[in-house]
Amino acid sequence: MPAAERALAIVWFLARQPRPVTAAAIARELDIPRSSLYHLLAALEQQGFVAHISERRRYALGIAAFEIGSAFQRQAGLERLARPLLADLARRIGHTCHLGILDGREVLYLVKESPTTPDDLITEVGVRLPAHLTASGRAMLAGQQPSHVIARLGRAPNLGRRTARGPLSYHQLAGVLRTDRQRGWSEEDGEVTEGYASVGAVVRAHLGTPAAAISATFPSDALGPAARAALAEQVGAVADTLTGRLGGWRPRLAVR
Repeated sequence: MPAAERALAIVWFLARQPRPVTAAAIARELDIPRSSLYHLLAALEQQGFVAHISERRRYALGIAAFEIGSAFQRQAGLERLARPLLADLARRIGHTCHLGILDGREVLYLVKESPTTPDDLITEVGVRLPAHLTASGRAMLAGQQPSHVIARLGRAPNLGRRTARGPLSYHQLAGVLRTDRQRGWSEEDGEVTEGYASVGAVVRAHLGTPAAAISATFPSDALGPAARAALAEQVGAVADTLTGRLGGWRPRLAVR
């Protein structure tokens, strides 16, 4: 059995136990050699998935497993609250709408709602895209302190592109984020898919930190600057509604 499968088997086994168990019990039930088992337990303990109760010489589920379960519950609740709001927004504006969250350097799309006539877009549920190129990602990055953005993205001289457009360096991205921060919404045009543009607005958690972002995507030639700003206002209003339903709040500096 590959090491990854054995490690997951250990986590699942501990999750089913009513109390901490010995290494001998784990080895016996999962048929894992003792020498391999202790290496796996040490790695899982280092990552927080296993807790070693040394005085009892037993092992239990670690805090990281709880954190993953909590994250899943947050995302599931976020999707449930956001879906009807996005469906209504897509119907009203006639464009595809998404809910995305930050995951490392990427945006992970959790919800997609399309109008009656959907667009041919790559941003399906479960798709990941570079955060610095998307309206959703920029909306969330603009809602963070610059030091947090650097910690997330680094200062790499080349952040990467999908098309011929988009900021390549952190220095270029910082200028984009300053503009987004001042106006309260973000925009990309042809940086994810040529011929399409998006506007996005941040959804905030209870401490004012970015929890997610809502975006609307449309053909680039369909809307001029004024129409895009008006669309961003509608997207921002829905983002504020979801912020309220999550018990979040919007800092005074984040004006729309």
